[in-house]
Formats: sequence, structure tokens, C-alpha cells
Amino acid sequence: MTRKKLFYMMVLICGVLTACTKTTLKQSTTEDVNIVGYLRQHPDSFSLFEKVLVRAGYSDYLNAYGAYTCFVPTNSAVQLWLTKIKAGNVEAADINTLQDMVKFHLLNDTLTTASFKDGKLPVPTMYGQFLVTGVASGERGSSYLINRQGAVTRSNVKVGNGLIHVIDQVLEPAKQSIAEELAAKSDFSIFVEAMKATGYYDLLNRVDPDTAKRWMTVIAESNKTLADSGIFSFADLKARYSHTGNPAGANDSLHMYMAYHILGGIKFLGDIINSPSHQTLQPQEVISTQLINQEVVVNENVFNGVLEKGMTIDRVASDNAATNGVWHSIEGHYQVKYRKPTAVFWDVATFEEILKLPATYRKASKDFTRQSEADQPFKDITWGWGALAGTNVLTYYYAPTVSIGMYCNYQDAIKMPLGLPNRPTYLELRTPPIIKGKYKIWICYSARNQSTSSQQLCEVYVNGTLMPRTFNFVVKRPTGTAAELEAIGYKQYTENTASQMVGRLVGTYEFTTTDRQIIRINPINGTQNDNYLDMIHFIPVDDNQVFPRFKPDGTQIFQ
Repeated sequence: MTRKKLFYMMVLICGVLTACTKTTLKQSTTEDVNIVGYLRQHPDSFSLFEKVLVRAGYSDYLNAYGAYTCFVPTNSAVQLWLTKIKAGNVEAADINTLQDMVKFHLLNDTLTTASFKDGKLPVPTMYGQFLVTGVASGERGSSYLINRQGAVTRSNVKVGNGLIHVIDQVLEPAKQSIAEELAAKSDFSIFVEAMKATGYYDLLNRVDPDTAKRWMTVIAESNKTLADSGIFSFADLKARYSHTGNPAGANDSLHMYMAYHILGGIKFLGDIINSPSHQTLQPQEVISTQLINQEVVVNENVFNGVLEKGMTIDRVASDNAATNGVWHSIEGHYQVKYRKPTAVFWDVATFEEILKLPATYRKASKDFTRQSEADQPFKDITWGWGALAGTNVLTYYYAPTVSIGMYCNYQDAIKMPLGLPNRPTYLELRTPPIIKGKYKIWICYSARNQSTSSQQLCEVYVNGTLMPRTFNFVVKRPTGTAAELEAIGYKQYTENTASQMVGRLVGTYEFTTTDRQIIRINPINGTQNDNYLDMIHFIPVDDNQVFPRFKPDGTQIFQ
């Protein structure tokens, strides 16, 4: 037999042997044991919780494929809990109690400690309530605290069907409604009487089986908080607010006071500070919220140039979970403020991030660059990502000696590239608070010295509604009297008559809530790198639209 024939024969034999060999396939996606397997590997620490799972009927469930987060209490923690519920051992405990205990320690998602921020976890437990996380300091240093009950002693233990976090206490769900919890605290007796008189006690005592409707949030005022405002009894509170004598009526001011302290949905402090405003049960009324020096502050706003100091939420006494939501304690008394529509002359170049740079603000220009599409350098300003390198830059533009900026309000503006398809595709800004009402909206900009053939034609959206008129960043103001210009949707908004300083009416809009609003500018024709936005004016429709005008130092001129 030749060497060549021998080679082909060996290849054929190998192929046959390979075809006859049984292939072993993996039946799981990981070599790790599942949750139950991990507990069984560590009986000295977790044998009692493993017994709870078996008796509650969850052992097979948590030994199968899935993606769970399980907060596992140690043996000593389970033993303390059994003693508390007066059960000598796991076998003696009520099976429904065991099942609820397991469900409250289990989430149908995998959450690492990266999700353990100050507030509730993003998904509820299988029991149906949310867990709250925070950081606590002890003798052994800082640790994560779950529900203000159990400290995490070991975290992010990866198992085949999820993650385990070891805790030193059994977590216990809330057993009372918001109304019941507040009623059990004598420090809130006046507030509770008001809840009952207005009919909101019954609402806050109900646990709706529909979880989409169940959750509510209450910002409660203690007796001390009310006393600080001269209210020492429910009779005092009723005398101050109940102008109809019937607090249960929706038009009664005491009823409105209570509705204004209730928010829809479940909002722990971590949720509250993540949004600048929250809708209350009082129709079309919101509270504003912000984090100031690590304090959660409600209703601190600037209206018409006047700072209205807000009230601070007591962080230690808040984040109280209930069966139908959460309640907080606030350190100041507040009520709905009904205001007439008032003009807002918004200097868009005054924003939070530039105010933190005193060496730059109203002293020098500065570029702010988005390093990636996910990067958000501003809290209240964003823009559509531009694929063209170098255009994802917003410039704080200060130019007291250049015609583009020297006539602007405070001689500054924001400069933004815009244009389809490669430059930023929109500019979006969140306004200061605007009192509800109908307003005319003026975009005030500094036009560059270009011919009218140049284009940066834009449309404007207010809270998602398209305004009827467009404006062009490079087009100067037409000539004419103030009345003639207003008739065609233009105005001179600065003291200086320079035609590049343009006030352009884009439309009329009715704000239904007193709140911060969203303005979005979309380019629809043209591409420019240098668009200078100075101010946006929101002026009630019945007010003078032409005055005031603005000097470069911000002084308002009314005639």
C-alpha cells in the first residue's frame, strides 16, 4: 500500500470514529450553581433560609434557570426573625408568612450594587413592594442598608440564575397604608385630621389591587411644622384655609391644601430629586424640587426676579414605605400659590453649569463639549448628536467688544452649531418656572453679518407643540416702527437699534401648569456653526409685547 493510499484510509477511519462518538452538550449557560445550590454549599451560613425556601415551595423555583436578585439573610438573622414571629423553628412558622418573607427578598431581575442608590430599587420585589437602599456607617465602616433594616455583608455573589446579596437582618414589608402609618404617629395628628376632613384619609388607606393605580406619595407636615407657621390645632388650620366651611369640597382651600401635598405614583427621595417638578392631586398644580447642598428642597423658585425660599424635606424622617406608597416629612408649611400670568424674560446664557464658574461667567467665553452621544454636560440643556467632529460643542459666548455680543443682554449668549444631517439636529432647553396662562413667545438672537441668502431656518416646539412661525438665525430685523414690526412678528428687544439684534415671535402657547417648560429648536433649512441665542421672552398675551427692552448691563427700559 502506497503512502498516499494509507493517508486516505486513516482519514476515513478517523471520520467514522468521530461520527460514532457521543457528543456531550452543556444543559446550562454557566458553570455556577443556582441560588439554592449556593445556599446548600454554605449550610453554616444559610441552612435556615434554605429550609424556608423548601417549606414555602420556592426551592425548585430558585434552583431552575432564571435571572433573579435574592437578598439572603444569614442563619442568625432568620433565627431572630423566627423568635420575633413566635415560631420555634421553620416548621412551626405559618406557611403564608414564609411565602411572603421569600417574595419580599426576591426580585425578578439581576441588580448589582451599582443600582443601590439613595432611594428605591428600580423594580419591585415579588411581594409587590419596593425596597429602599442607602449607605450606613458602623463600627466596621460603611455598608449598604436595605429598607433601613438589613446591612449587606457580602454583595454581588454571581450564581447561575442571578445574584445574591447577603444581609444580616430579615427584611419585613410594610403592613399599614400611608393613612394608617401617619395616624399611628401623634406628631402628625393635625395633618391626619385634615386628611379625614377632606376625604383623603380614605383614599390613602386603600390598597388598589391594580398596581398601576395603587401607589401614592404624601409630603406630610408635622404638628411642629404647622406650629412654626402659627397653626396649633386642626381648628386653626381649618380657620386659615377652609373658606367654604366644607373641607370635603374640591373648591375648598383646605381640600386644595391637602391635594397639593399628595403626588401620584410612588416617589422616594431618590425619585423626587431626579425630576425638577411633580404633579400633585390638585389639578394643574405641581411642586418643584431640587437638591441644594445635599438637601431636598420643595418650591424654591425665582419668580419675576424674586427668590421664593423653599421648604426642606427631613431626609431622616422620610422615605417611609407603606402598603400603598411612601410618605415624607417636610420641615416647612406650604400651600398652593395662585399667581397671575407674569412675563418671563429668560436669559438663556445664565444656566447652572456656567454659574459654577465665576472666573468665566460674564468674563470670558467657554466651550462645553459632549464627548459622546451618551455624555450630558448640562442639567437643563441638551442637543441632538451631530456626526460631524467638532460640532457637538455649546459655547458660552461672552463678547463685550464684538458686535455679535456687545448688544446682547449682559453681553453674552449661547452659540450652537445646527444643521441636517451632520451637525446637531436640535437644541432643547428647560425654562425657568412659568406661571400657567397664555403667552406669546419671542426668540431673541444676534444675527451674523450674512446675506439673506444664508440659511439657518428653524422651527420651535413648546412642550412638544409646534409653533406656527419659523425664525432664521442669520436674518436681521426688518425696518419699521415698533407697531409695524410687531404686526409682522418682529421687535427690537435691546436698547441698541442694531438690526442684528432680533426678537422674533414664533407663536402663542397656553401653559396649563405652573412649572418649568421645554423649548426645542429644530433646524429645517441651512447649516451654520455660529447661531447666537440670547434670550427667550414669554409675555402674557394681554401685556405689552415691545417693552421692556434691555441694556447690555441687563437694565430694563420700559419706555
